[in-house]
Amino acid sequence: MKVHVFDTPEQLAAEAANRGVELLRKAVKEKGSARVMLSTGASQFGTIAALVASDMDWAKVEMFHLDEYVDLPESHPASFRKYLKERFTSKICLKKAHFVGWEGDLDQNIRALSDEIRKAPIDVGFIGIGENAHIAFNDPPADFDTTEAFIVVTLDDACRRQQTGEGWFPDVSAVPARAITASVHQIMQCRSIISCVPFAVKADAVRKTLSESVSNRVPASILRHHPDVALFLDKASGSLVDASLLAKFA
Repeated sequence: MKVHVFDTPEQLAAEAANRGVELLRKAVKEKGSARVMLSTGASQFGTIAALVASDMDWAKVEMFHLDEYVDLPESHPASFRKYLKERFTSKICLKKAHFVGWEGDLDQNIRALSDEIRKAPIDVGFIGIGENAHIAFNDPPADFDTTEAFIVVTLDDACRRQQTGEGWFPDVSAVPARAITASVHQIMQCRSIISCVPFAVKADAVRKTLSESVSNRVPASILRHHPDVALFLDKASGSLVDASLLAKFA
């Protein structure tokens, strides 16, 4: 894992997007097309905007998204499908977009999406880290053992409080209890991972990710076992990590 610390969230987003586009172009040059997986949430606003503003040839890129609430209509402001369609897919011309959906036969939806994602590796995964150190909706204690591509999970209280704190829901009781998420195993199959983690509210999660033992109690810690991870921080999100530890990841 390489850790990059920037003065501002805007610098973080721009550099992370540049790195992602570089990797996607490399994949297109090698194979003729590329595959990307995108996180959502308030912490990813800047990165998504920077990707849209880039001169990437998106017509050669397939997109997958990480997770979606169960029983939340796509019209709801907190829907991650709505998020990506408004902020990303409607602004570019993708080769194809694969969204996580719960409507109809939930199990069949998961099987179909799993079949799609297993057709070829994801070249670049933009994987955020939650305030409870989750990756996607794999809250602690995350399932490190399943090899399923997408799973249904129950969201923990810390995760639901984060969604409320970011303004997606009026209170915790309004946050759906369940979600479909890419599994930890599936995330770790990405050829390269770019983790964009700005803001002070993520500082403790970043500290745990870098300093504690790799454990499903700190789901993001598993990223340290991936062969190609770049963690992009700003000064606020990296503020609780000792400088000597940061230097080990430089």
